[in-house]
Amino acid sequence: MNSFAARALAVAMLTAVPFAALAQNAGQGAWTKAGPVEARLVSSARAVGDLDALPLGLELRLEPGWKTYWRSPGDAGYPPRLDWSGSTNLKDATLSYPAPHRFSVLGFESAGYDVETLLPLRAVLQTPGKPLDLALSADLLVCSDICVPQTVKLSLALPAGPAQPGDSANDVARAQSLVPRVGALGGAGLVSVASVRGAGDALEIEATATDGFVSPDVFVETDPPLSFTAPKAVFSDNDKRVRLTLRASDPPKDLDLAGRAVTVTLVDGARAVETPAAVAPLAGAVAGRGLFAMLGVALLGGLILNLMPCVLPVLSLKLLSVIKHGGRATGAVRAGFLASAAGILTSFLLMASALVAVKAAGGAVGWGIQFQQPLFLVFMVVLVTLFSANLWGLFEVPLPRALADRLEGDGLAGPFATGAFATLLATPCSAPFLGTAVGFALAKGPVEIYAIFAALGVGLALPYLLVAAWPRVAAWLPRPGRWMARLRAAMGVALAATALWLLSVLVAQIGEAAAGGVAALMIGLVAALWLGRRLPQRSGWAGPALAGGLALTAFALPLAVGPSVGAAASTSEAANRWTPFAESAIREHVAAGRVVFVDVTADWCITCQANKKLVLNRGAVAERFADPAFIAMRADWTRPDEAIARFLADHGRYGIPFNIVYGPGAPQGIALPELLGEAAVIEALNRASKRS
Repeated sequence: MNSFAARALAVAMLTAVPFAALAQNAGQGAWTKAGPVEARLVSSARAVGDLDALPLGLELRLEPGWKTYWRSPGDAGYPPRLDWSGSTNLKDATLSYPAPHRFSVLGFESAGYDVETLLPLRAVLQTPGKPLDLALSADLLVCSDICVPQTVKLSLALPAGPAQPGDSANDVARAQSLVPRVGALGGAGLVSVASVRGAGDALEIEATATDGFVSPDVFVETDPPLSFTAPKAVFSDNDKRVRLTLRASDPPKDLDLAGRAVTVTLVDGARAVETPAAVAPLAGAVAGRGLFAMLGVALLGGLILNLMPCVLPVLSLKLLSVIKHGGRATGAVRAGFLASAAGILTSFLLMASALVAVKAAGGAVGWGIQFQQPLFLVFMVVLVTLFSANLWGLFEVPLPRALADRLEGDGLAGPFATGAFATLLATPCSAPFLGTAVGFALAKGPVEIYAIFAALGVGLALPYLLVAAWPRVAAWLPRPGRWMARLRAAMGVALAATALWLLSVLVAQIGEAAAGGVAALMIGLVAALWLGRRLPQRSGWAGPALAGGLALTAFALPLAVGPSVGAAASTSEAANRWTPFAESAIREHVAAGRVVFVDVTADWCITCQANKKLVLNRGAVAERFADPAFIAMRADWTRPDEAIARFLADHGRYGIPFNIVYGPGAPQGIALPELLGEAAVIEALNRASKRS
């Protein structure tokens, strides 16, 4: 060896140790290469200081085309396996995982990292203040076209002394920020998982983002582990909402995800949230939630709707029309009933068109929301009052005949209008299965909305269609006679009662004084029509003219007074400890160990009122609500409320009633059926109160 080579070797030997010590003092271990991966340990601090725990990182670099795996690798692979047994003054080390990337190869789905990543570590010291010597043996699986297990042995020494920031402090902090937040990502860009529902091997996950989604993905972890397909995304509300649908890959026989505990990790670019959840059953607990199954549900829901209280008032017009058919020709009977069925179906399709348009514009959609509009309520009050007056024989002039009298005529316009009127009065009701069908439709696209609403219309029109198919049924009915005058008067009273109910709904919209004014105008309208029948023929027009003026004044009244400032809770509600709806408070109550019962209701929802009277405000349920550990929360949707509409949509519901129970045992909620029973409510409260 010549003298120059000897001097160079000596210099190298003398400087190797100082440079290694310099790297250690910077909080960075040496890089170690194993096949296509190299790794090192890094620290946020140059020394241990007096900290109980230190933020560290396992930094990985992979050659192009290679990847390693997340904590839940997917269809293949395994996560890093770390052995710290050679370390000194280390009590515990916890590894965190930044949001993973999805890798799809030949139909197989996996999750992990490529190119480079830094996995945050939290090292707890055995004795704070003393030096920390880390010795790590890390088993990694790295894959490209082939998979190769690799073992890297890493070290990092942190001396005693002030915990000054190391050269990797920013990198460790950035890696920690990429770890999915548990619960929701706060701030202006709020991102949260709204609901996790499942049936069989299918999952539906709904999420919201205040500033919209770009390319969301979701990873689901279960125990025992299951692999899932890549999700299919359906966006709504200007991309601020997304529904992600995925299925288990190669599921075990008879798998049912409903009720399982899962961890959902939602990733959208640099944003990620992690949500532990219990999978709630799909709305209505209907398996095979495809379009054809929902069409059957919608058909049955429409048929049962004929029996709901909202539709009962129109039975007066139906009954008179059917009796009128007694003894008529078979062809005329069939045509009349087909016209009524056509009126129902046309009304449902028009309603579907309106909902599609509103949804496309980004507005809130729902079943029965027209009853939130004061002008619609006034229109219904005026219309029902005119029907009542016509049945009482107070007018027989051409204009009102177009609205009411022709409903009893021989033409087809009257039966058609009867069907349309039945549809209008049916919308505040929620028959069994109806909420499931409507929720499915409004969560999908225009094709599903039109198909489901057409099936609802056919279901409601089915009695008419059956009579049209066997018109001889009408021949068995009694022929018209003088007795019909008394029946007409009784039916008029039934419709007048409907007008009173509509006025009670109007009170919540425009206040008692304004609604009372509308009621007084309707009394004046009936009196004007009565007076018009008794004036000489020459001046008989004065009564109908005055009635028309009073009707127009009724429409102007809500515009003049505006919406009611607010409706206070009734005395009975206050006694039952109902608190106003606040979605943000639900999580806080559950975290404190309380059970929250949410009742989404409205004054115009007949089924809601029946649930309150028969179940919620009496018996064992009311006693449970008196317990301070239970929070009874009421969301009043009588008037438009964006927060309530969003809450319903997040749970796949677009109609009411909707009741859901949250608690330590059910943080994602237990949805109840539309028609409540005491046993079902008590069971849900018991399930929600149990801690997992």
